[in-house]
Amino acid sequence: MSIPESNISNAYIFAKERYAALGVDTEKAIAQLEKVAISLHCWQGDDVAGFENPGGTLSGGIAATGNYPGKARTAVELRKDLDLVYSLLPGNHRLNLHAIYLEADHQVERNAIEPRHFSAWKDWAKANNHGVDFNPTCFSHPRSADGFTLSHRDEGIRQFWVDHCIASRKIGEYFGKELGTPAVTNIWIPDGYKDSPADRRTPRELLRNSLDAILAEKIDRRYNLDAVEPKLFGIGSESYVVGSMEFYLAYALSHKILLTLDAGHFHPTETIADKISSLLMYLDEMLLHVSRGVRWDSDHVVTFNDDLQAIAHEIVRNDALESIHIGLDYFDASINRIAAWTIGARSTMRALLMALLEPHETLKGYELEGDFSSRLALHEELKSMPFSVVWDYCCLQNNIPVGMDFMNIIKDYEKKELSNR
Repeated sequence: MSIPESNISNAYIFAKERYAALGVDTEKAIAQLEKVAISLHCWQGDDVAGFENPGGTLSGGIAATGNYPGKARTAVELRKDLDLVYSLLPGNHRLNLHAIYLEADHQVERNAIEPRHFSAWKDWAKANNHGVDFNPTCFSHPRSADGFTLSHRDEGIRQFWVDHCIASRKIGEYFGKELGTPAVTNIWIPDGYKDSPADRRTPRELLRNSLDAILAEKIDRRYNLDAVEPKLFGIGSESYVVGSMEFYLAYALSHKILLTLDAGHFHPTETIADKISSLLMYLDEMLLHVSRGVRWDSDHVVTFNDDLQAIAHEIVRNDALESIHIGLDYFDASINRIAAWTIGARSTMRALLMALLEPHETLKGYELEGDFSSRLALHEELKSMPFSVVWDYCCLQNNIPVGMDFMNIIKDYEKKELSNR
């Protein structure tokens, strides 16, 4: 049953007063949230299949589990599904697109992709005022079958992937120019060994050389921002990953590009939240891939858990809503894919709102005074503050479904659209 608008408005008046007593302006927090553009990952809608070779098998540590009916089979269906997701979120958001989501009337090799293969995505994004981010697809390909790409010992294979990443940067630039907002072009590779290698250095030297070649051509930052993404381990690279955190951190710092932190790419007991303030001291901008690992980098749907809240608080506390690019990264085929998209995105936005409603200056004041008792007491008090009421009001003001109403819309869409696929 839908919540009456009058009930939401009345509850918000009470919540607004409660937060005002703590020195928090709820209207300002809502306005800040509405400016945040989260980059939705296209691969949730079709289980990372893409349109390069529909029905192809995944490899390179990528696995989508489940066979819930209704996945997108074409770019047209995928964009239609995305339109519904965007309609269920307050604010205006971006799209994170992989290279395998090109559209062409014939097979196009990855080192030959061009902006024209993504013109329909550009037209759709421009019509809906979405920015677009981009990713080379360095997995699920015959030339990555042995688990190596940019650090491959074979010069020809390595050059193939270098050319693919160069082409991807040009496509990112194309989106940036056409849409008036820079694309973040993020490089992730699966390279690594299942067992302990005898030589850890050489693959990293090859990767460094490949990255240098990829980034040799300077692209205006108004159009494209380059990022590199580390990982602790993956399927097939349990013992050694070439692109480790230490390697990419050093590379990003020395080459003045973005470092990507994926919430699922570290040890299961390690959160990326504490890394944010340290890295922002030396990096102008960063990219976050918001995911949820369960015992490993399993890319579960993002939920409103402690890790997500900690990440959101660190972004806000460091005044980094403009310098940190936030993207989602998970793929669940065991439930309605549109629900998965929406639940993860709404959870991320709720976590950011909770962080924006924190009386940060008051907490810092207690800390500076050495009054750690009051700091702890206020932290605990905030946990029961009516932030969910402010979220409901934010949705109401943006004509977005409140509470579980969004699921009614998704289920209706499933009956009318997804059931026919």
